[in-house]
Amino acid sequence: MIQRTIWPSLISHLDAPTITLLVGPRQSGKTTLLRLIQQYLEKHTHRPVLFFNLDVTDDERHFTSQTALLHRVELEFGQGNPGVVIIDEIQRLPDAGRFLKGIYDQNLPYKLIVSGSGSLELKEKIGESLAGRKRLFELYTISIQEFIDYKTAYKYTGNLKKWATLEPEKARLLLLEYLNYGGYPAVITSSTNQDKKLIIREIQESYLIKDIVGLLNLERGDSFRLMLSLIASRIGQLTNISSLANEIGITSETLKRYLWYAEKTYIIKRIAPFFTNPGKELLKSPHYYFIDMGFRNFLLQQTGLLSQTSQIGMVFQNFVWLLLQRHFADSFVDIHHWRSKDQAEVDFIVKIGLSVLPVEVKAGNLSAPKISRSLHSFLKTYAPSEAWLIHTGDSFNHQIGNTLVCFKSWKEFL
Repeated sequence: MIQRTIWPSLISHLDAPTITLLVGPRQSGKTTLLRLIQQYLEKHTHRPVLFFNLDVTDDERHFTSQTALLHRVELEFGQGNPGVVIIDEIQRLPDAGRFLKGIYDQNLPYKLIVSGSGSLELKEKIGESLAGRKRLFELYTISIQEFIDYKTAYKYTGNLKKWATLEPEKARLLLLEYLNYGGYPAVITSSTNQDKKLIIREIQESYLIKDIVGLLNLERGDSFRLMLSLIASRIGQLTNISSLANEIGITSETLKRYLWYAEKTYIIKRIAPFFTNPGKELLKSPHYYFIDMGFRNFLLQQTGLLSQTSQIGMVFQNFVWLLLQRHFADSFVDIHHWRSKDQAEVDFIVKIGLSVLPVEVKAGNLSAPKISRSLHSFLKTYAPSEAWLIHTGDSFNHQIGNTLVCFKSWKEFL
């Protein structure tokens, strides 16, 4: 069983009266977590638990109305008695937000724990309907920290950074495996590379057929798949909407709609440009990164083939974006990219309040301070107190003017 870092936060919310809402990509481990929560409650509390899965027809029949569900719950718990109701795959329920709001507002003695895949209904409509009535937890695919913890059999939990430093070759091989196959739990626990590929293919097909074709009312998902493949080949690069639309053979408006849906269903993430001077910096063109690199690699038929090829540089950049996302998850920050009209570029700009933290990415092992002209340009323009350069080697610092440039190993984030 892969242990998830979100677990303590979920457990601490079990006593809160608000709804626990767990969302995320398909196959990210939501149902597994719900079953573990059920086991935890049955073992450590005296509250009865009732589990519904709306992918199961026999469970679905209890959701024809709020009254029908409450009758089933009362039968299980007894009239007026408290209990925990867990509902998986809630996105299958039409107007799920209003359904849950109606139950919650009756002030019944039931704790509601709800999950579903990152469909628009779940993320947007339910979120709006349950404003002030829920806490949203987002469960992504397995992080590099969770991955290495699992692969080392939890012998070094809390000391992964030290382990990776003392075992650099083992850490390098695990990083390569993660960069190739990504973090879907079923992929990680599969024993062969062929099985891993088959599982990723099934996840992609299920996503395109169940989520995209249905949501967009498409006969087929060919143009959507082509869009994802083209973005996969250009992660971390400027995206020109008009040019990309022409390449796919769709209108710019259709492409914008596709991109919006891909982001809302936890496949890609749009990174907007950072600027303070519109006259000198580009304003419109975003970068895109993938939530899971195994998903990205399979689109390009590169699964298991990344080692020392030229492709690993951009995949490592995608990986660092994931590191930054998780590192700053509990902080109120925005992550951007920067490019001036003079073609100077910095991979990431972390905006923290009124300060900025530039972050450059190098897939190689840097043993001496080496700063790109682009990063020099940003430091000269904005004079941040600190800058990061994340690479595959060891960590060290270098002072440039008033800026401390921290050459950080990816292992620092374990």
